[in-house]
Amino acid sequence: MEISTNIYLGDSREKLKLLPENSVDLIVTSPPYADQRKSTYGGICADKYVDWFLPISEQLLRVLKPTGTFILNIKEKVVKGERSTYVIELILAMRKQGWLWTEEFIWHKKNSYPGKWPNRFRDSWERLLQFNKDKKFNMYQEEVMVPMGNWAKNRLKNLSETDKIRDNSKVGSGFGKNISNWMNRDKAYPTNVLHLATECNNKNHSAAFPEELPEWFIKLFTKPNDTVLDPFMGSGTTIIVASRMGRNSIGIDVVPEYYEMVKNQLNISKQNLLETGTNYENDKPERRIAIR
Repeated sequence: MEISTNIYLGDSREKLKLLPENSVDLIVTSPPYADQRKSTYGGICADKYVDWFLPISEQLLRVLKPTGTFILNIKEKVVKGERSTYVIELILAMRKQGWLWTEEFIWHKKNSYPGKWPNRFRDSWERLLQFNKDKKFNMYQEEVMVPMGNWAKNRLKNLSETDKIRDNSKVGSGFGKNISNWMNRDKAYPTNVLHLATECNNKNHSAAFPEELPEWFIKLFTKPNDTVLDPFMGSGTTIIVASRMGRNSIGIDVVPEYYEMVKNQLNISKQNLLETGTNYENDKPERRIAIR
């Protein structure tokens, strides 16, 4: 089946209007954080961030399918010894806009840069906020299952009577477990913490995240031939990974250098695929590239 990869140069607030409503299965993006990336994205002030982002999230809400998911990678910074509240304010504002704040994943940065501060330790994690339009959305949990691990060898070898029944939580939370359900299984469902190293290769981008990050969410929330969108494309990690995984992809970025960089990367991929005998149509005009 034909797979398309489209990238646009321009402001997401305008370029997103070109996309049909209910046409995207997954959005994975990392917008410029407040007061950061001033040389490329202008450095939006924390007290203006929500107002700046809401017109974009309004368009994202429009283009996302009811069964789709939006993953937002964002993190507050420290100003004068205190954490900013703009991410919390953004979550509350997006809920009023119609989004459901379904889950929060944590990206644990295994190789975060060391340092010393008078009132805190180094940052080694970032938020990955999950938003949805509807409580029922596509989620393929089996695609991201992980090996059971060594604990299972001892824990499941000698089961107690409690392990063989549903053991409800003693604190009245409603949670329960039946350890015997995991007998003879090789894999288990993962946690909501992703342990990934930061991107160390030179991608000519100030905040490129590792390919494993969008890859994990693409596995979890899409199937082949679904459509993945990144409205802050940057170095194109999400777009390139989605294309490699057989998903349609759409990328938008306002910085010409990033647009040209991703365009060149996609052309290289196109040439490699052509060597295998796959046919592609010509690139689209108007500073937009489409690879099919």
